[in-house]
Amino acid sequence: MDKHRTDAYLAVQATCMLFLAFCAVTFGETETEALLRWKESLPDQPILESWVSPAQNSSAAQSPCSWLGITCDNSSGSVIAINLAYTGLQGTLQNLNFSAFPNLLRLDLKTNNLIGSIPENIGVLSKLQYLDLSTNYLNGTLPLSLANLTQVYEFDASRNNITGILDARLFPDGSDQPKTGLIGIRNLLFQDTLLGGRIPDEIGYMRNLTVLALDGNSFYGPIPPSLGNCTHLSVLRMSGNQLSGMVPPSFGRLTNLSQVFLHINNLQGPVPQELGNSSSLIVLHLAENNFTGDLPPQVCKGGKLVNFSASYNSFTGPIPISLRDCPSLYRVRMEYNQLRGYADQDFGVYPNLTYMDFSYNNVQGELSSNWGNCKNLQYLGMSGNSIGGTIPDKIFQLNQLVELHLSSNKISGEITQQIGNSSSLSPLSLSSNRLSGSIPVGIAKLSNLRTLDLSTNMLRGPIPYQIGDCSNLLSLNLSNNNFNGTIPYQIGNLAALQDLLDLSYNSLSGQIPDDLSKLKNLISLNISHNNLSGSIPDSLGEMLSLSSINLSNNNLEGHVPNTGIFNSSNPVDLRNNKELCGNIQGLQPCNVSYMEPRGGSNKEKVIAAIVASLGGTLLVSSLLVCIFVFGCKTRSMKQNSAPERKSPFSISYFNRRIVYEDIIEASNNFDDTYCIGEGTLGKVYRVVLPGGQVVAIKKLRCEENNLDIESIKSFRSEIEAMTGTRHRNIVKLYGFCSDPSLTFLIYEYMERGSLNDMLRDNEKATELVWPKRVEIVKGVAQALSYMHHDCNPPIIHRDISSKNVLLSKNLEAHISDFGTARFLKADSHIWTSFAGTYGYAAPELAYTKAVTEKCDVFSFGVLAFEILTGKHPGDLISHIQTYGVQNFNFKEILDPRLSPPTKQEKLKELALISNLAISCLQTNSQSRPTMRSITHMIEMETAQDS
Repeated sequence: MDKHRTDAYLAVQATCMLFLAFCAVTFGETETEALLRWKESLPDQPILESWVSPAQNSSAAQSPCSWLGITCDNSSGSVIAINLAYTGLQGTLQNLNFSAFPNLLRLDLKTNNLIGSIPENIGVLSKLQYLDLSTNYLNGTLPLSLANLTQVYEFDASRNNITGILDARLFPDGSDQPKTGLIGIRNLLFQDTLLGGRIPDEIGYMRNLTVLALDGNSFYGPIPPSLGNCTHLSVLRMSGNQLSGMVPPSFGRLTNLSQVFLHINNLQGPVPQELGNSSSLIVLHLAENNFTGDLPPQVCKGGKLVNFSASYNSFTGPIPISLRDCPSLYRVRMEYNQLRGYADQDFGVYPNLTYMDFSYNNVQGELSSNWGNCKNLQYLGMSGNSIGGTIPDKIFQLNQLVELHLSSNKISGEITQQIGNSSSLSPLSLSSNRLSGSIPVGIAKLSNLRTLDLSTNMLRGPIPYQIGDCSNLLSLNLSNNNFNGTIPYQIGNLAALQDLLDLSYNSLSGQIPDDLSKLKNLISLNISHNNLSGSIPDSLGEMLSLSSINLSNNNLEGHVPNTGIFNSSNPVDLRNNKELCGNIQGLQPCNVSYMEPRGGSNKEKVIAAIVASLGGTLLVSSLLVCIFVFGCKTRSMKQNSAPERKSPFSISYFNRRIVYEDIIEASNNFDDTYCIGEGTLGKVYRVVLPGGQVVAIKKLRCEENNLDIESIKSFRSEIEAMTGTRHRNIVKLYGFCSDPSLTFLIYEYMERGSLNDMLRDNEKATELVWPKRVEIVKGVAQALSYMHHDCNPPIIHRDISSKNVLLSKNLEAHISDFGTARFLKADSHIWTSFAGTYGYAAPELAYTKAVTEKCDVFSFGVLAFEILTGKHPGDLISHIQTYGVQNFNFKEILDPRLSPPTKQEKLKELALISNLAISCLQTNSQSRPTMRSITHMIEMETAQDS
């Protein structure tokens, strides 16, 4: 600590302590009086019933020594401990006169409901040895007077909302001179009203500390170097804050450290190499920061290391050599760095190891059989490296192994028949390797398997029908291999299959089994790029859960079902087949005989017949698809400028001005009478096209025949995002027109408008009964899950709000407005200016501008509460984030305009949505669930109800 700051602190501290001593002498409270006065300031609560003075009850004890939570010294009768931990204590500490307890050794108030700040006069407890205020709802700052508590060996203020203290508190004008006198005293005594931030350097005066726990708060700024003075420190917990800067080199002096928790912060730079020199080190967590350089090479010098995490950083050095000979290891996470090493040389045999993940690094070598000797291993992750060799049989003899991730490596050879021994396996990912041979039939023994990904290998032969015995599969991906033969009809027995069935890019032949329609929960089906023949089973149209289907690049023929997913399927999902027909854009109608297109004239006759038979809506829809594919870069673009295409609905067969002029005429040149909404970048119009089709036109505002940069970015983002999405809960983009003087997008029209408008109209809100609201939440969740997990690259919306959720005629939810959307590419972080709607945006965007899918998850949580409460839940969110959810009753926040739900099942659904919303609102983005897991839980609950 520099001299100016030391002198400043001592000056203010001395003045402050004199003032507090004066208060103590003036009031002259006894311990009994101090406790009773504190009780009077607290809400009535049963745990303090024994705190009664003789004046109130003649049978009451003369001293507090027999009161609940109070311990006295036997000889002097003085209070030495106040222990009210786990009692549900409510209130604040503001009226507890610590000056009345000169002999207090222990103050334990953990896991209660205390609010407010830690009083500055806590520093008068000069004999205090143990101070635990953890797991409450305390806010404000850490008082500087903690520096007086030199006898404290354990200080725990974790899991609160404490924010530290800014240097500006002592030097409000920015100078290096302290503000003393009444202003300085007031700043210290009432610091809870001032801004917080840093952990004060003064904490280094607590030199007897063995345990310091400040995790789960809101501290930011650097770690005080003065902590290097606390050489007795054994446990240091600072995770889950917003700390930045480097780990102080002074940490190298802390040779007694056994547990270090620094994960989930914004720390950066190299980690002091001396940090691993402690022979007592048992736990070291460095994950989810911005660290660079090498990991401490002697991290397991003492041979006691049990739990080690360094994942999600930018470490570039070698894997610590000491890890190889560290049999004590129980859990290790090093994924998502650039660590280098060899899988068969840098790791040893760990009899206690349950979890190992070094995925997405630069590890080479071969897959060692030593892993088979880690008998307690439950999770093994090595994806995203350059590991070669074959998969040893021993790995599949680990009977406790639950997850195995080896994707994106250079592993070759065949999948061993021993795979059937891993009966506990749930996710198995071997994709993007060089595996050959066939799938062993023993895979049928994996009864607990939920995810199987063997895609992008060189596997061959028929798909074993025994795979239909893996009854718990949620996702099956066998794409991009050399499988031949037919699709086993037994796959239809996978009743739990939900997320994905992908058999694309193989050499499968024969017909599509009608049994696939038994997959009633399946969301995405892809069997494109095979040699499948015959017709499409009508039963596929009855799969109501399907939101994505791709049958392209096969030899299919005959009619396309006109139900279910096929009503909203994209022509590209059916293209390059033999002779498909139906009421799908780009297909010939089934009542037109298809002529052999050998001669040019015959082909033209066929096209003419098809065109002539199309009328009204189908014609308009077809033209809109053409606009969607090519755009209309100028109104006067000549017909011969369009590229040649083989499709009969190619732009070369139509005058694209027809659609353009129809839109202009139908909207009376975008007259305001057709306007149904207006945003920052333009207006939205309801337009009825010839044939009766209603569309929504989003027209971007132009200034002097030019779009501003933000409008251009928004337009491009919306086109890029929407052209790749096909989901029933996402508004369909039919086409667009890009012209210097007129730019617009053509969307399907949503009859009921935005969710925001309905919730704010008392009459309309009553139409949104509880089952409808559950379905709206479910629909939005499914759409976001699709965007985050099924799109490649994933799409982040960035502006999920009730204004951007549109409702169809039957009140089905559709996400709209992708003008702020971004693609989340692998190995990249999106840093961008703020976009979105205030009140819905994730808190991390305020200080990092780092966009991840967890930003959408936070917005979804706000939206879910808005749907439950009927209004934006601003105050509710603040309450939850400040005080937590103890005693939170979701039924008390339900929209009062609706009658309370009566069915117990519906109550369970609403309670689940409430709990999910709370989990989405976690300040730490990594603590929020994924949209896939949210969707799965909602669907499981609603399935039970049905």
